[in-house]
Amino acid sequence: MSMAKFLVRRTLQAVFVIWGVITIMFGLRAVSPGDPATLMLGEGATEETIRRVREQEGLDEPIHVQYLDYVQGILVGDFGYSWRSSREVEAMVIERVPATVELAVAATIVAIVIAIPLGVISATRRNEPSDYGATLFSLLGISTPNFWLGLMLILLFGVWFGIPYPTFTYTWASAGVPYPTSLGVDFFSFPTGRRAVGFHEAVIALALHGSVTEMGTWLRHITLPAITLGTYFTALITRLTRSGMVDELGKPYVTATRAKGLSEDLVRYKHVLRNTMIPIITVLGLQMGTLLGGAVITETVFNWPGLGLRLIDALDARDWPLMQGIVVFIAIAFVTINICVDTLYAVLNPQVTDE
Repeated sequence: MSMAKFLVRRTLQAVFVIWGVITIMFGLRAVSPGDPATLMLGEGATEETIRRVREQEGLDEPIHVQYLDYVQGILVGDFGYSWRSSREVEAMVIERVPATVELAVAATIVAIVIAIPLGVISATRRNEPSDYGATLFSLLGISTPNFWLGLMLILLFGVWFGIPYPTFTYTWASAGVPYPTSLGVDFFSFPTGRRAVGFHEAVIALALHGSVTEMGTWLRHITLPAITLGTYFTALITRLTRSGMVDELGKPYVTATRAKGLSEDLVRYKHVLRNTMIPIITVLGLQMGTLLGGAVITETVFNWPGLGLRLIDALDARDWPLMQGIVVFIAIAFVTINICVDTLYAVLNPQVTDE
């Protein structure tokens, strides 16, 4: 199968998945109890006002007509208006995307930085204490619920314990250049509430004004949520790296490279780990989509202003247009990431296109 046919097949599958998500969400709205017009206007609205709103929103039309109108609107990028705030759904979704992407990327970075070295150590030191420790860490990471871990991190590092860090007292030299004259230790606790600054704002402040204060504030706010969201991912990548490394270390080419006199570090990292990274890259891409949709609990625990928190607010208010828009957007992002990962995997391994 050619690459073009492979991409066409994956795209058609993605369209079918997105259509299924749209249909299911619309069906759930149709069978949910309560009158949408009453939800929009409140319990004190008159019958005349409710009837007029139903006509304006097309809620008095047959269900199949409402479905076709909704699908046609999505095809042109119109997700309707929020029942609670009367704002465009697409605008309310887009403004929360950066915060969710920041959290997902930060969680992925945490997972990569911790998991891959830990998996390599575990694979190269099998049946040693370090291997048992990595296995225990993976088991705990996979078994620990995100909401519980988030609450424990808040309690420990946001309430009970401070983190020590060095502070400097500066004086001005005769040439006008400041230099530190004394070193002290200060303590701070990680924030437990809504972030004070976005990543793009921190980058702009650093680029235009040379200020690192905003970047430091952003890092403090995102540290605990990123650890919470990335813990399960870290455990998964650790186990995947270990199993891949163990499998590769037993292959004949490893024995051949060692026989040529190559150093053990060169064999491990240039050859073995390189071949192990192909399935890891695939899982990384797929998990990015999972993190976008799975950040709901973490965002709620840390009051992180992303799509997950907005989805919970929409659920509380029974704001169906907003709920539908968020879920459909997450579905589109998920299948798009999957297509990109499948394409990258097909480039790295052309045999995939023949399946």
